[in-house]
Amino acid sequence: MDADKADPPSNTTVLEFKEDTALTEMMRLRVSSLQRSGQKRQDGERLLLPYEAVYRLDFAIQELNFSRWYFSLSGYGRVTVTGICQHWTPDLTNLMTRQLLEPIGTFWRNAGDPEDSPLKCLEADMQEFGERIAELARVRKVMYFLLAFKDGAEAANLSCSIEFTTEN
Repeated sequence: MDADKADPPSNTTVLEFKEDTALTEMMRLRVSSLQRSGQKRQDGERLLLPYEAVYRLDFAIQELNFSRWYFSLSGYGRVTVTGICQHWTPDLTNLMTRQLLEPIGTFWRNAGDPEDSPLKCLEADMQEFGERIAELARVRKVMYFLLAFKDGAEAANLSCSIEFTTEN
C-alpha cells in the first residue's frame, strides 16, 4: 500500500481508477427523476449519493495477479471504494445492492494528521479486495466502482491505482 509511485517491474501493469462521468451523470439523473416524480426506488435498488461517483478500470490484459495499491490523497478525508460485480449499464438496468462487492476498500487521513503522513487503510480488506478485482478481470474487460468521498476528501485530490503482475 504505497503512496509513492516507483517504476514498476516490467512484468507488472498499473491501472488507474478513472471517473466515468457519463455513468455518474446517468445515476444522478435517476435520483433527480425519482425525486421530481415523487416515486420510490425499486426494492433493493442502490441510488447514487451526492458524495459518490462512478469510476472504472479497463483491463487490456485479463490474466492478472494482484500486487499492490497506490493511493495519493492531498489533505485529509476518507475514501471508500466499492466494487460492482455485474457488468452494469445504468441506461439499461438499475444498480442493485446485491451487485456490490465485499469487502470495500477504505483509506483515510484524519484532520489532525500531518499533511505528509501516510494514508491509513484496512490492509487485510485492501488485499482481499485487490485479489477479487484480479479474479473478476479474468472474465471482463471493464469493471465499475463506486467511490465515496467523505470527511473532507475530494475527487480532485485523489489519485488511486492498482498494480498487478501479469501471468507469463
